[in-house]
Amino acid sequence: MSAQALQTVLQTMENAARRAGRPTPRLLAVSKRQPATAIADLAVLWRSLPPDITAAAGEPAPAFGENYVQEAKAKQADLSGLALEWHLIGHLQSNKAADAAAIFDWVQTVDRPTLVEALGRHRAADRPPLDVLVQVNIDDETSKHGCHPDAVAALAAAIAAQPRLVLRGLMAIPAPDPDVERRRSAFQRTRVLFDALQRTYPRVDTLSMGMSDDFAIAIEEGSTMVRLGTALFGQRPPRGHHA
Repeated sequence: MSAQALQTVLQTMENAARRAGRPTPRLLAVSKRQPATAIADLAVLWRSLPPDITAAAGEPAPAFGENYVQEAKAKQADLSGLALEWHLIGHLQSNKAADAAAIFDWVQTVDRPTLVEALGRHRAADRPPLDVLVQVNIDDETSKHGCHPDAVAALAAAIAAQPRLVLRGLMAIPAPDPDVERRRSAFQRTRVLFDALQRTYPRVDTLSMGMSDDFAIAIEEGSTMVRLGTALFGQRPPRGHHA
């Protein structure tokens, strides 16, 4: 991608936040199936932009979101010389929890108590506590992971009880409805859950919602972190091509 394309994304984020009278959210670059070179290129581009452009969205570099533990592990090895922050944004199987707890800075897809326990048990004492988000299935889609909205409070309490985990907020992926106003409604409902969570846990500060085709709406409705892949990198390479 070009510096101009990155600036355009950041400007769109800033404009949406200004319209709603909200702070500019943080940018999470969704790098699944992207080669390590593309991640390095984006980090270099980011650091080449004037600080006033990038600061609001995650100075000194964007965080990167990966869906698969093994793919992320390989990229981290290739990019060990760069100071990058890594988020798991794909469904996490319990048998991968130990690896996830070891290599990620954030896990955004915590959706069941067994996963809370596994991540808390495996997060090493010599690492900072693992930042986690509760993934809520806001539209109650049978094909999607995430807890039911009614289960958010209990799951949040389980996370808060784990000394090696830090509850940071919520993550949601609304149903891909072509009617953007229906998606807006899902973002609004997620924001209500987030506000309730903040009242109970003052450290909660992250509402991760909005992707390349709807991030401006998500920002207007209160997102504090948007997850952008196509808008930054273009179309993803075919599955299996991430070297």
